[in-house]
Amino acid sequence: MTGRSHGENTDMNRRTIARMPARRAAALALGIAAVTALPLGLTASAQATPAKAAAAAPRTVTGSPSDSVTRIADFYGAYIDAQSGPRDGGKLVAELRKYSIHPDYLKKLVAWEGKNHADGVLRAQNVPLRWTVTDNGTADHTEAGITLTWGSGTTTKLVVDMTRDHRIINIGTKGIGGK
Repeated sequence: MTGRSHGENTDMNRRTIARMPARRAAALALGIAAVTALPLGLTASAQATPAKAAAAAPRTVTGSPSDSVTRIADFYGAYIDAQSGPRDGGKLVAELRKYSIHPDYLKKLVAWEGKNHADGVLRAQNVPLRWTVTDNGTADHTEAGITLTWGSGTTTKLVVDMTRDHRIINIGTKGIGGK
């Protein structure tokens, strides 16, 4: 730089643009506006239409049958699908419960449902639109936080505990460790 202050450079830029032919100045201004607006427009577009963003960038979901958090996420996904999909008289829901929930806890869950008139796995009378499963990190068993998101945008937070042999032994607002 030649020692000019920021204000002087700005004045010089204005004078230079003012001396340009009108078409060149307009094209320059339009180009600057387009370059500035393009990333903003793409960002706003991606935020406004998540389906388009998902189509542009494929998602990857990984899991492992030996991982308890994967098992919990898979159980909730299958359970919610079974509850919201075509009705089979509740056979699939019953089979999922029988396969994934420890028999002793299943008895407690059924008792909770009778008392509360709600689905014990979801702790609700309806089916959520989305779910998120987060590992809470315990040593002797798996404890996962479940966030169920409903149509109104509200959420329900649950804690699910699973044994090392992949059987659910608790669903509630607190884990068996008191968390």
